[in-house]
Amino acid sequence: MSSPRDLAAIPSPALEGTALTVVVPVGSFEQHGRHLPLDTDTRIARAVAQALPDVVVAPAIEYGASGEHESFAGTISIGAEAMEIVVVEYGRSAFRWAKRVLFVNGHGGNGPVLAKAVALLRYEGRDAAWVPCAVPGADAHAGHTETSLLLHLSPDLVHMSLAEAGNLSPISDLMPGMRSGGMVAVSQNGVLGNPVGATAEDGAYIFGELVGRVTDGLARWEPGPDGRLR
Repeated sequence: MSSPRDLAAIPSPALEGTALTVVVPVGSFEQHGRHLPLDTDTRIARAVAQALPDVVVAPAIEYGASGEHESFAGTISIGAEAMEIVVVEYGRSAFRWAKRVLFVNGHGGNGPVLAKAVALLRYEGRDAAWVPCAVPGADAHAGHTETSLLLHLSPDLVHMSLAEAGNLSPISDLMPGMRSGGMVAVSQNGVLGNPVGATAEDGAYIFGELVGRVTDGLARWEPGPDGRLR
């Protein structure tokens, strides 16, 4: 198999007796400022998954743990507990026929849930792993990084005339406030970073870096104790 295939389009008998790596994009449905769509994280995760070699790509898990964004209209979060159950049961079912399952995560808030769920799957003897859509130096939310990626992947859904800077403080400084009061406590416009000046060219470069990092991790397949690919 030389290119990714759409799992949903494959007839069941074609999967029998194969040693498949199934890649599952995991996103969220949450606000991304005034200029980006609610499914930004899912779009990024899906695009990365579809760019990986020698895998089949499953339909995305489009809802995640996004409670910190619930002060903003449009956000729908299923919470950490429900998401953990979904990921664990998803893996248990998929491993009845799949060799490996890789969850490609587009929302940082899903990370702790995936770490816990995938660690359990691995404890049960299932060869699952997860990997974040992350590159060094990225800003945290709806800023230059995600806006550039969406300008590359879905430019028709980006409203640059509405883009504005949000809180520019390091995410480590903002986490206490976010934990106690959600995103709105640290950013009234729901942005962490500065999307102004984002470009599709920057997005293409960032996307290439993302795909390269995930592809390398997929090839090595060395999950850590929490199941995250190294």
